[in-house]
Amino acid sequence: MTTIADRVRELTVAREPFVHATVVRAQEPTSARPGDAAVVLPDGSIEGFVGGVCAESSVRAAALDTLRDGATLLLRVLPDDTATFPDTPGARVVVNPCHSGGAIEIFLRPVLPAPVLGLAGGTPISVAVATLAEFLDFEVAASGDYAGATAVVVAGLGKGEQDAIRAALDAGVGFVALVASRKRGAALLDELALTDAERARVHTPAGLEIGARSPQEIALSIMAEVVRAIRVDGLASSPGPAAARPQQAVDPVCGMTVLVGPETPHARVDGRDHWFCCAGCHASFTAA
Repeated sequence: MTTIADRVRELTVAREPFVHATVVRAQEPTSARPGDAAVVLPDGSIEGFVGGVCAESSVRAAALDTLRDGATLLLRVLPDDTATFPDTPGARVVVNPCHSGGAIEIFLRPVLPAPVLGLAGGTPISVAVATLAEFLDFEVAASGDYAGATAVVVAGLGKGEQDAIRAALDAGVGFVALVASRKRGAALLDELALTDAERARVHTPAGLEIGARSPQEIALSIMAEVVRAIRVDGLASSPGPAAARPQQAVDPVCGMTVLVGPETPHARVDGRDHWFCCAGCHASFTAA
């Protein structure tokens, strides 16, 4: 049987984004226990156990939020008549009127694929860039397939530089660093006849100005510029097939936000669709 730990490793190796959810505190009569765990996928599906139906609904919504901003979150799920757990900085409180009782805290840790650095060229500079990028937890790809890459560094390909730049731009890469003098880099880009938008994505001379001389120092300046583009400018990986965020709805009985899926309790009344957190709210609504 595949454990949650096995599933976490499997998704990480496959570079699939997910949220690792772990119950850290629970009070009876909630069915969850500290240490219970699950993974939440970008489509809102949950594998594992972190509580009953009402808790799962809150976990789904909060987990998808963490996938968007990459920040961990302590989710506190409380019945509507208690606030037993003290306030904690960085925590989100969710009150569930349909909760069966007891309070629960769940730590949500988004796991996002490491940024990919495409590398073209076999010079001492490109070797130093690869070494430093791996130290910075980038995944280095030198295959020439730049789909999904966050940035591409072109260093010392000679006549192949233009082909590498064109391939990176066509793959949607938002940051292409060309190792060349200012004069040679400008001439090379002029020959490519880039659009203004494409030209803005190519950075040459590559790297921040730090007076770098050795291949290692040049690699430092290049990776510093790449990191700044990610952390300060919001550079993201080139687009790939992304899972659509599930539709959300508000349970008309308890007021919970639920993610709409094939198994979400549903009723159509007077031509209007309603979704519910659980079968109990569905029964209560349809009996009214």
